[in-house]
Amino acid sequence: MSVGEEVRTEQGQPQQSLGTAAARNLATTTKSAPQMQEISSRWLLRMLPWVNVQGGTYRVNRRLTYAVGDGRITFVKTGDRVEVIPAELTELPALRSYDDEDVLSELAQRCQQREFAAGTLIASFGSPTDEVYLLAHGRVEKLGTGPYGEDESLGVLADGAYLGEQALLDSDAIWEYTVRAVTACTVLVLPRQEVERVAERAESLSGHLERLRATPSQRTNKYGEKEVDLAAGHSGEPDIPHTFVDYEARPREYELSIAQTVLRIHSRVADLYNQPMNQTEQQLRLTVEALKERQEHELVNNREFGLLHNCEYDQRLQPHDGVPSPDDMDELLCRRRGTKLFLAHPRAISAFGRELNKRGLVPETIEVGGNRIPTWRGVPIFPCNKIPVTDARTTSIIAMRTGESDQGVIGLQQAGIPDEIEPSLSCRFMGINEQAIIKYLVTAYYSAAVLVPDALGVLENVEIGRWR
Repeated sequence: MSVGEEVRTEQGQPQQSLGTAAARNLATTTKSAPQMQEISSRWLLRMLPWVNVQGGTYRVNRRLTYAVGDGRITFVKTGDRVEVIPAELTELPALRSYDDEDVLSELAQRCQQREFAAGTLIASFGSPTDEVYLLAHGRVEKLGTGPYGEDESLGVLADGAYLGEQALLDSDAIWEYTVRAVTACTVLVLPRQEVERVAERAESLSGHLERLRATPSQRTNKYGEKEVDLAAGHSGEPDIPHTFVDYEARPREYELSIAQTVLRIHSRVADLYNQPMNQTEQQLRLTVEALKERQEHELVNNREFGLLHNCEYDQRLQPHDGVPSPDDMDELLCRRRGTKLFLAHPRAISAFGRELNKRGLVPETIEVGGNRIPTWRGVPIFPCNKIPVTDARTTSIIAMRTGESDQGVIGLQQAGIPDEIEPSLSCRFMGINEQAIIKYLVTAYYSAAVLVPDALGVLENVEIGRWR
């Protein structure tokens, strides 16, 4: 504005007082600390018991268990054609520990693709079991006969499951239940005759199957652990059985994972712009928040130690009607003792709430850290936006028993590392480069361990988009 020029308002009237824009140049404003939208409640990090790990590795010793593999078969899809990955056939009990890749490839090629419409009977009770069914896509229900002759559901299976595996070892096997397609299903079928044809030419396969047929099954408890021989209810002086508790020869070891970044701050900013807020402290605070968000994401989704990928197959459930109903949550609860918490995406919690509303149920709430948390059967349901939602609008609900003393799920960290600012989280000065930029290495070490398989359960393929 030139000298003598009169300032006017937007309405064209002469300005009669000092404007706010000019006044801010001479005033000290009240300001907030830098804000960040990415920060979430991070209930998993808050509720998971953390165990200090020395040496960066945590070994989980268990009783000897004869059940191996995760029981989930992986497929590849090209157009409308589905093929099983040959190595994944070793998830079948009859092919576990079999390692001839050429023979497995031939067996994979002999699988026949079939499509079943919703409601179709795939197998009937009492009929001969002469085919193995590999469920590539869809959901099927196992139906049995109840004690009073009525039909009862024995469970729902989804992508990656298999049925009729006893056909490979027992030519006289029959179906002990009925299998019905709940949705349209894509199934790969491996006939026993095709396996026998391959075995006639492949001595390694025929010998493997013969050894399994001739070897008596190991005596195990219902969890697959080597049974401890005991005597009870006897009288007199009978021979008391001898026993010992065997351990796994190669227990699993969890190494601490890592999340890192290099924080860079120009020395001019650190020197001149530290009032009234310290720029270095604010930069570090926001960086740590981002690291913690990534840490929780990894604890849920990492393929090595993440909760979704480390749940045993027999602890994975499918909702009977797609939506997360109270019946499904009860089924998830009854699979383990002492469930401490549920983790669910906020949209899954909303979907469960709609199902409760349909039945006229009102969930109780409890106060945790000043927040009202919904519960089911007294177990809190914590929101966790790190649990993925697929394009098909499905997600998962996690149930956990936690704590080292309770053989549950635990978080792993190593406190006391150099330049630590929080347990297992450090900020190390890396120097100043030629451009006068100060660098700090910010590092977080963490992992999670499932001490026994039934400590963790997952309700998979939960629909969240159904509103009726």
